[in-house]
This record gives sequence, structure tokens and C-alpha cells, in this order.
Amino acid sequence: MKNLLQELKESKNVRSNLSSLRQMVKEDAGRKDALTFFEANAGLMESFLEQEDAKTRKNAALLVGDLGMSELATVLYQGYKTEMTLFVKASYLQALALLDAEELIENLKEDLKELQQQDVTEENKKHIDEEMRALRAILIQYEGIDAHKVDYKGKSVSALLICNRNLRENVKNMVTCGKAEVHPMGVLVETDRLEELLTIRTFREVVFPLPKKGLIPGNPEEAAKAIWNAGIMDLLNGLHQGEGNFYYRIECKNSMELEQRSTFTKKLSAALDRISKGALVNSTGDYEVEIRLIANKEGNYFPCVKLYTLQDKRFTYRKNAIASSIHPSTAALMMEVAEKYLKEDAQIMDPFCGVGTMLIERHKKLAAKEIYGTDIFGDAIIGARENAQLAGVRVNYIHRDFMDFAHDYLFDEIITNMPIRGKKTKQEMDEFYGEFFKKAQEILKQNAIMILYTNEMGFVKKYLRLHKEYQLLQEVVMQPKTDFNMVIIRYHK
Repeated sequence: MKNLLQELKESKNVRSNLSSLRQMVKEDAGRKDALTFFEANAGLMESFLEQEDAKTRKNAALLVGDLGMSELATVLYQGYKTEMTLFVKASYLQALALLDAEELIENLKEDLKELQQQDVTEENKKHIDEEMRALRAILIQYEGIDAHKVDYKGKSVSALLICNRNLRENVKNMVTCGKAEVHPMGVLVETDRLEELLTIRTFREVVFPLPKKGLIPGNPEEAAKAIWNAGIMDLLNGLHQGEGNFYYRIECKNSMELEQRSTFTKKLSAALDRISKGALVNSTGDYEVEIRLIANKEGNYFPCVKLYTLQDKRFTYRKNAIASSIHPSTAALMMEVAEKYLKEDAQIMDPFCGVGTMLIERHKKLAAKEIYGTDIFGDAIIGARENAQLAGVRVNYIHRDFMDFAHDYLFDEIITNMPIRGKKTKQEMDEFYGEFFKKAQEILKQNAIMILYTNEMGFVKKYLRLHKEYQLLQEVVMQPKTDFNMVIIRYHK
């Protein structure tokens, strides 16, 4: 480090030494020494920013940002304005993003407007895209985004309900506010009553296919043109009030490696920003819209849009969750499938309740009389109590092992998400299921129902064979890839 700084002082091997110093600073080694060095050698960094070698200027600019030398913000900006080498210009802006550049904001706004009007060629396209991306990052950092207000009442839309693919018919049958049809990804609905559609609890999320039908090609430039020509602005403007840019991110679902996918989305967003002339602004940190592209086997994409301006209020009670928590829409879907077996004013028990999602969704489907939940994980019980309070549902949560649970009266239903194997051996899981089925007999009424979500169907069927008191009423495959099933069982003594 000492030798490196001495060589910089003597202007020796400046380009490579600046690069090495940047690496040290990034790893937090020598940051303090570097700052002390440049404070003691006033004007040295400015001289590096004026070097004839373009890569030296680039390294110097980036180092200013790495070190947080805000006193050189104006110097950096002047360097950016006078820089003639295209591949260096964005580096000044990237460095400015790490400094206090508030006094330069109005200048940077004008620079962005000028760039948007500049003629784009194959030679300058990459560099202009980098500059525009860097400028927008700074402006968003200081000014945030002007979020649009959603406005959909009375407007006809095509909405795609993303849901469990095995149970799309069940979700479709719940739609009463428009024309619904099964889609490869869920249920496609044509409606002018979106507010009613958004109350259905059995879908995971809602997205909006782009207005013009057809797939998006796999080439980034061509994909950007196709998205723009598919009517994305008609869709966004039609569902929002006011004017202004829409800030977006791209979510690309394909089989590419992470680095390859990142390169693809970066090129695509740059092209889309350019084509839209600022109507669409890529912002990975603060955005209103997600442009989602889902690849098919041929490498083309189905395009749709998710709106973060559209609030999903169905599961606002679920403030707390743990790693093993079931998704609320899955729990709601299970209750929909099991509806004919549910009893009004039932007494319900969840032996492995976690944060209480299953019990809350059960009560929302059909009001229960008494609800109990046990779990050995204390933090889950604390979270479950808060979730139940937010949901307005009275639940008796007990921090206890179900196998040690006792109660004065019997229950009409056991509803639970069975624990996954984790680090348990096959023999340990076998013993666990055996103990569970035995324990359940102690707390269930005659003709009581058990609704289990499990990926251990082998053990379930084993103990159904061994316990003739249990009758399998229905088995539903929920997640084929992970072997999760919903099982409905009747208990009779």
C-alpha cells in the first residue's frame, strides 16, 4: 500500500495503481489511508482526472466515487461534460451517484433531455444507454419517482390470475364478474369489474397480458420493439390517472444462467427506454410496473405486466411468516376444494399452526365457533397471535407440542400444514406420522374431518391402512414437482 501511494505521488504507473487502489478500497482495506493521502496531496486527484490516457481518467473518476470525495463532485461533473471518449463518460456519472450531487440535479435533468434527443447509431448506442441509465439512477436517488394512481373502475381489462395450475378449474368457477377461461398459467378473465375480481382469495397474483396478442422474440432489441408495439402504454395509461413516466423493472423467467439473463434484461431495458423516449424508465430499485416475460421452449416470451400501483388487500393480516409458512392463496384454495366437508360453527384444531394462515383462511371460508392452534416454535406463536388480531379472528394459540396437548372437548376438524422432513430420517418421519394419527383420535369427534397438506403421502397411506377408523375421502395433487398433496380424511370410531 505504501509503495503504491508513493508511486501515485510520483505519477508512476498511474492507471494500474489507481485500479489496484480501487480494489483495496472496495475491500475496505486502506480506505482511511487513501483518504488521508489525497487530503495531504491536494490537487493530485484532479491531475489524474486530466490525464491523456482515457482509462486513467476512468479509474480516477470511479475512485473519487469509491472514496466518497463529495468535494470533487463539481470537478467530476465538469469532466463528464468535457469528456470526448464515449466509454469513459458514464464512469463520471456512476461516481457522482456515490457523492453529494444535489446541487447538480437541474444540470443532470437537462443532460438527460439532451441525450433522449440525440441520434442513436450502432456505434454510440451502448454508451448512450449507459449514460442514460446512470443519469436516471442519480435523479431517482434524489427525487424518487412520481407514482401514478391506479384507476380501473368500470374499465374493461384482460386479467390473468396466476394460480395453482392443477386447480385452475376451481379458481375459474369462483369468477362471477366476467368471462373466465383456463389459461396455461392460470385463469384469464375479461371483466369490467376488476374490484370484484380482486376479492377472490384463491389466486396468488394478478397480471395483465399486453393488449396485442403474440409472443415476444428472444432478441433484446426486437423484444423491446415488440413490447412497445404491443400496446404497453395503452394498457398502463388506461389503468392509471395522470401523466408522466412509468418506472419499471423487467422480470425474465427462462432457463438462462444468471449472468446471461442479467445481460439480456439489461440490453432489453436499455432498448425499451430508448424506444419509448423516456415514457418508460427502467429502475430496479423503485418502480411501479414489472414487465414479466415468460419463456417457452422455442425461446420466445409470453409478455404480461404486474402493477405495483394496484394494492392487493386480501392477505394484509399476514404480517408475520416463517420459512415453512404456506402461502395464503394456497390455504384459501384448499378451503375452497374442501368446502363441502366443512361444518359451520365447527371446533377446529391446527396441531402445527405456524403463523396461523390455515386457521385464518378456514374461518374466512366458513365461520368457526372455537379455533385452536399449537406449535413448538415460540416465535411462530407470537406471530400467529398478531396475524389473527389483524385478521379480526379469535384464535387460541398455545406454545406446546401437539403430542402433549389435551382439551376438555373434542374437535370437528383438524386442519394443518404437516411438518416437512428436513433433517429427520425416514424412520423418524414414519414414527412422527404414526404418533400423529394415534394422537388425533384422542381429540376428534365422531365423523370429524382432517384436512392435511403434506408431501409424505407414503406415510399417510400407511397409517390409513393401519387405522381403519380413518377413511380417505379425497386426495388432490397440489404441487407435482415437490409432491405436495391435499388429503381429506374422515374419522369414525
